[in-house]
Amino acid sequence: MHRYRRIEFRIAAVTSALLAIGSVANAQTGPPAGGAAAAEAAAASMSRNIARDTSPLNPENSLDLLPAADHLEEKAYQDFRSVSPENMAKKIDLGEHFLKRYPLSGYRAVVYSGLAAAYLMTNQVQKMENAGEKALALNPKDVQVLAMLGQTIPRVLTASTPDQEKRLQKAEGYSKRAIEIIPTIAMPAGVGDQEFTRAKNQTLALAHSGLGMVYFRRGDYPGTITELDQAVNLDPRGDATNYYVLGVANYNSKHFADAAKAFSQCAQFSGNLQQTCKESAEKAKELAAPLSGEPG
Repeated sequence: MHRYRRIEFRIAAVTSALLAIGSVANAQTGPPAGGAAAAEAAAASMSRNIARDTSPLNPENSLDLLPAADHLEEKAYQDFRSVSPENMAKKIDLGEHFLKRYPLSGYRAVVYSGLAAAYLMTNQVQKMENAGEKALALNPKDVQVLAMLGQTIPRVLTASTPDQEKRLQKAEGYSKRAIEIIPTIAMPAGVGDQEFTRAKNQTLALAHSGLGMVYFRRGDYPGTITELDQAVNLDPRGDATNYYVLGVANYNSKHFADAAKAFSQCAQFSGNLQQTCKESAEKAKELAAPLSGEPG
């Protein structure tokens, strides 16, 4: 029992550091200010799922966009849209300039949506949230923004964050709305079934991840396990952080075999979580062995 508590304390300590910065992707500006425990793993997920210009669910690719008022506005929007995901600083500059020059543009919703992703990729979380809320005010069904906000808010909470439960309630609402809306989205013309299904699954994975993190913050381990199981099943290569927190939730629930499996999956991702996950997997296996009758 003493050994179990010692391992649990160590995992909890690592988790505390992890969750402060777990979803903040960082493509260009170095590790997030809160630490680097999960930045690399999170970047892998966010770069594939959020700032992904070719996603059929990205409102920038919608066939229902309002036409621009004139050719200069149209050109400015197309310049913003065409920026490579590897150059988020340029995307932010063009997006902010566009909104100042065309404050009533029909493209505002998609520009705010793109800016929200770019801010997240450059570790500007408050700006990401502000832009995301403006995008949702104009387009409440922007599932990528809903999923992004739902996942990010609970991951960046710290002990000093005020009104934590209100923040968690907000994240819970975003994630649940995304989960509700995504199955109703019609496949755009010119998009194949496989591509569309993959895009939906990846965005659903973000939403379930966010909901799982909300439950984890509240100490609801069964809820955490249910949601993160769905996240990793929908997008198995999406995010090492999902596997890590899933491992912690199973460990603290004394589901040691499941914890070992989740930690082992986490250890398959390169990055700063890898060694911690390897060690945690071995410790969980040791505790699971007597329960299964296998030699320790």
